[in-house]
Amino acid sequence: MSTAFKQVMKNIENLSSDEKALVAHCLISSLEVKHDDSVDQAWGELAQQRFAELESGAERGISWDEIKNRIKQHHA
Repeated sequence: MSTAFKQVMKNIENLSSDEKALVAHCLISSLEVKHDDSVDQAWGELAQQRFAELESGAERGISWDEIKNRIKQHHA
């Protein structure tokens, strides 16, 4: 293992949850080799569609607590 890796692992406990999330995001993002604009466009279109469904009442949003509860029930 590299010295940089060992240093990160040694200091990771000192990071806040937000800082750990940012580190994870940066690591995952660094794995992406090629940026595909069509993927961004597709996600944007899906987000607009979902927002329109929520605004029109065709779909109902759920809270983050409800999502966590469903996950817990699924893995129980």
